[in-house]
Amino acid sequence: MLKLKIGDGFKARVLGWKSPKALVFSRPLVLLQSDDWGRVGIRDGEGFEELRAAGLALGKRPYDFYSLENADDVCALHEMLLRHHDSTGRHPCVVMNFVVANVDFAKTLADGNLHLQSLADGLPGRWNRPRLFNSYQRGIEAGIFYPALHGTTHFCRAAVERELATNQEAAALLRTLWRSETPYIFWRMPWVGYEYWDSVANRFLDESQQESLIRESAELFRRMFGTPALSACAPGYRSNYGTCRAWERCGIRVVQNGSGGSVPIHIDRHEILQLYRNVDFEPATGGSAFSFEQCLRQAQQNLDRGVPAVVSVHAINFHSSLRDFRTPTLKLLDQLLTALEKQYPDILYVNDSDLYQMVVHGGYEALPRSLAVTETQGTQLTSGSRP
Repeated sequence: MLKLKIGDGFKARVLGWKSPKALVFSRPLVLLQSDDWGRVGIRDGEGFEELRAAGLALGKRPYDFYSLENADDVCALHEMLLRHHDSTGRHPCVVMNFVVANVDFAKTLADGNLHLQSLADGLPGRWNRPRLFNSYQRGIEAGIFYPALHGTTHFCRAAVERELATNQEAAALLRTLWRSETPYIFWRMPWVGYEYWDSVANRFLDESQQESLIRESAELFRRMFGTPALSACAPGYRSNYGTCRAWERCGIRVVQNGSGGSVPIHIDRHEILQLYRNVDFEPATGGSAFSFEQCLRQAQQNLDRGVPAVVSVHAINFHSSLRDFRTPTLKLLDQLLTALEKQYPDILYVNDSDLYQMVVHGGYEALPRSLAVTETQGTQLTSGSRP
């Protein structure tokens, strides 16, 4: 292995790699990444009952209770994170991946064409979440939340529009959901696909289509948060070479991926830092298969190898409007952070921007220049790899 002083010609080195090489860090780094913020589901108890009356047997799976976070959910997460700090005194930060538009149900039902409403313009129809946007902003200003780009709709618009035009059964289900102001319930209708992936056609959208979608979502993100997005996560983790090219053109410099197996954290040919989640902390959806001990062990194994613990915890885990997923999740996440802080006194809580600044420029605001990055010649890391 070759030890590097961070920022010392490092960007030029990684861009010259022909294949990914692992980045190993001398301090234990923890990132919290969370998807689906701002994306509406089942509106509230009234919406839930409307769908049941329309013939949907709800309650079979956790995502039948996916609604939308409320201000109390966001504030409770904020307050729990304030109880924790790293070795520099900095609090943990949740990277919140936002869906920046929702279906405009009234307009869509009126003319049969798909219409969207920007998150910056509020929530559609009868959706009501008082103080929600203020609670986002408060956390962002405190450095507790870091907004990132998830997409415009999460579902594949081309697939939905095709089914509306050609599939009477699918179109009828969509209209039933839309009358109750629910866009879709994915496990019941996986043909809606993901933003850049058409499930029925079994292919990614072509590069020009993806670039158009990403430019739109980047602009809507800027409208919502007043700043360009630096980090992105493709809905369903479905992205390809064309997605990355479009992201790069729109200023994205960090991409969040699902579990990467042996794929290391690296900078790719587009000068994008590719991160891979390695701790699946999903108590709301994990059911009996969820294991706190396994999550803690996954985090420890990565930190002992010098790899950041990248924790995946989707927004549904903090919802409470239809089912209280929030209370058990906050308790377990509190325990996880406490255990890591106790075991790793030199722990650092970072967000995607911090890590990018660290790798490419030599440090970030809270820690300008006091750790080393090691470049490995292969993708396999073993315990004790920290420089």
